[in-house]
Amino acid sequence: FTPKWKKEAKLLHKSALKFLHYKRDLLKADRIDEIESRRADLLDAIKAGNSTRAEEASKQLRATCEGALPHFPSQSAWEENVEVIFVALVIALGLRAYIIQPFRIPTGSMQPTLNGINIHQSDDPNFKKPWLGQQGWELLTRGRSYRNIVAENDAQVVGIRDASWFLFTRTRVLLSDGKQLSIPAAEGEAQKLLEARGVLDPRTGNAAVDPGTGFKVVQGKKFAKGDPILRGWVDTGDLVLVDKISYQFRRPKRGEVFVFDTRGIKTGGSKQMVDQTGGTHFIKRLCGVPGDELSVKPPNLWVNGKIAQEPGILRVIEAKGEYSVLNPNGYELARPDPSYPLPLSRPDQKFVLADKTRPGMREYVALGDNTGNSLDSRYWGSVKEFNLAGPALFSLWPITTGHWGFIR
Repeated sequence: FTPKWKKEAKLLHKSALKFLHYKRDLLKADRIDEIESRRADLLDAIKAGNSTRAEEASKQLRATCEGALPHFPSQSAWEENVEVIFVALVIALGLRAYIIQPFRIPTGSMQPTLNGINIHQSDDPNFKKPWLGQQGWELLTRGRSYRNIVAENDAQVVGIRDASWFLFTRTRVLLSDGKQLSIPAAEGEAQKLLEARGVLDPRTGNAAVDPGTGFKVVQGKKFAKGDPILRGWVDTGDLVLVDKISYQFRRPKRGEVFVFDTRGIKTGGSKQMVDQTGGTHFIKRLCGVPGDELSVKPPNLWVNGKIAQEPGILRVIEAKGEYSVLNPNGYELARPDPSYPLPLSRPDQKFVLADKTRPGMREYVALGDNTGNSLDSRYWGSVKEFNLAGPALFSLWPITTGHWGFIR
């Protein structure tokens, strides 16, 4: 039977040795010698079986170890919390940059596969928000938020700008009376809601921007005092996780849903689908890979002389179930725009994607599943290899729309 004091003394003797190993590069030579001396005193007391000597030697050894690094003050609770938060942010940013990135779908171009933000206006003049508990539950499970925004004065929509931050999609709206509103939707969706048309700068031909406020100059809907501006609810777009590492080890596959940035893509060139212009990232279905030859002969998408057979593409072509409601015509041609050349606006057009080219410039085609309401490669051409972010992996939230799970 080993007495308790001897077990504790042996444990301290071993712990002091570990301390020396871990901190030897930070300890001065005289401190190392002092700790070794205290360990020797403790070991002698243990071997002698003298508990009093062992207790005294233990106190001295602890004090010596604790005072060996006086130039490293202990952190306060506040400093420790800041350090933990900083490390967590660095890890999160690293994951977002190189491994997996959350992406909020702002528009309905991929419906019904994935939902964008949908604004529902109520025609009921007596509309009232549900009680707070129901609002909280619907926000948690469906991403639904209720709004009852009413004009305080006679006013017209005169300015609009994107005010999104991280995963929170917001649009700021400027009224002629100086009031500003926040609409929880993408800029394009807010423009449709408010019937806002952009004004061109005659000097540049681009959208006019007020230098004082930073708002795009628009001519929008007029409201009388008391008129509802937004009375109803807004369903948030699906929050998906983008796999940013797969394309480092494999080639993109035709038929998968993917995310890409819009560097070098003239998404605002055509007047079509103006509600979807200006985004920094798009999510679409990858319908053509380098070397493919594509054409659209509604409702079919032809790839290399045959109707595409990938499951995701076939769902759009066949237009069954939810697809028959939202996109009954399958793949449609781009709507003609005399002022702008379109890659796929006629059945006889063939779109050939570059394969043998310099690094980063191989070409892909991106089409929305809701092709009747999608700004995609039919309007602005190919997506270059350097634009690719990664395949859309998982629909994370909301959890009650039927989309939760791996994306097909």
